[in-house]
Amino acid sequence: MKKTTIARLLPAALLALGSGTASAAGFQLLEQNASGIGNAYAGSAAVAENASTIFFNPAGMTQLQAREISLGVAAVRPSFEFKNRGSVGGALSGNGDDAGDWAAIPNAYLSWALNKDLYLGVGIGAPFGLVTDYGGKWVGAAQATKFEIETININPSLAYRVNDKVSLGIGLNWQRMDAQYERVVGIAPGALSASTAKLDVDNDAWGWNVGALFTLSPSTKVGVSYRSKVEHKLKGDVKVSGPSALLNAAGSSDSDVDVDLPDTFIVSTTQKLSDRWEMLGDLSWTGWSSIKKVDIERTSGPLNGQIAQTLHTEFKDTWRVALGANYKLDDAWKLKFGIAFDQTPVRDKQRRLVSLPDNDRTWFSAGAQWKVSKTNTLDLGAAYLYVPKTKIDNNQITANPLTNRGRVTGEYDSSVWILGAQYSMAF
Repeated sequence: MKKTTIARLLPAALLALGSGTASAAGFQLLEQNASGIGNAYAGSAAVAENASTIFFNPAGMTQLQAREISLGVAAVRPSFEFKNRGSVGGALSGNGDDAGDWAAIPNAYLSWALNKDLYLGVGIGAPFGLVTDYGGKWVGAAQATKFEIETININPSLAYRVNDKVSLGIGLNWQRMDAQYERVVGIAPGALSASTAKLDVDNDAWGWNVGALFTLSPSTKVGVSYRSKVEHKLKGDVKVSGPSALLNAAGSSDSDVDVDLPDTFIVSTTQKLSDRWEMLGDLSWTGWSSIKKVDIERTSGPLNGQIAQTLHTEFKDTWRVALGANYKLDDAWKLKFGIAFDQTPVRDKQRRLVSLPDNDRTWFSAGAQWKVSKTNTLDLGAAYLYVPKTKIDNNQITANPLTNRGRVTGEYDSSVWILGAQYSMAF
């Protein structure tokens, strides 16, 4: 059975985490709040309706009350069904079942006004995450049986109101990244195919983010924000296990992996059309080309200094566009709607990895906001992500039985459901 899941990423003291699949393209997690789900995250850098603005645009804190806290969680249910179309797996076989499972992605934010113009805040979230777990020796097991990325991001921030029209924000990001990668060693029948290689690496790194919010009129706001790349130099080891003690010893070593998680840029707007209707828009760019390839380098043992394996990602930069609308039913209730198109960083089927069977996706979202009181708000949101049939033809056949990872040819039927809740409180 094949199983694909993603993203479980916050301190255990905050929330127990699930695992699931990345809802945004690549392995980016947009669910840094649940209040934006209903609008498909349109207007993300301009809305500033609760403390989660710390992630999308820290300048938005100047629009909040003196002290605010916001807690949220998104539950993600992906579906990935692989269909074999002539793969070459040697001793390996099997299509697998539906790869999806539920995921829980939590977040937490606190904003505090030091005076009427200067705000301090902190956010905790998981901006990137992925687990692809095939659960056994399927036809592509020599390329991957499991691939997992976890991040935790802690984001202290400052915002300053320059005047009634302009606010500025800046943040510092401490980020931890853990990665695991497992695969079968070789695909020949017999003992060799029973061996498994497992990479386990981690690292702490720093990044930064800035933003600005412009109030062009009482009905129009424009927000811009930028988050820097985070350069991770992961360290850990590769361990080979199986029936051959010689192969286990030769293949195991300490290892280094360098990964630059991409930078992002967002331009957002909100426009009130009447007392009841509001429109929102979002255009964002993600610099996925920072991940051209991933070299797993040995740093000990008889093969010290050699590349154990290269993941040829060759990602391209991507764009995301989102449009949203809000309808105010009364003083207590607001309805939210949204649609978005999200590009994949994967260039083509030949460069699509079994560990990331990603494709373009279209968001269809709806939600509701309930003003429980003047200081308490509950947001609920749901989204369905349509993903077209995803073709793969990744050929890693070589003459060397140790490096022969077969050829995976076929297609995935994919989709994602997202449900979320956010509770925000001023005090």
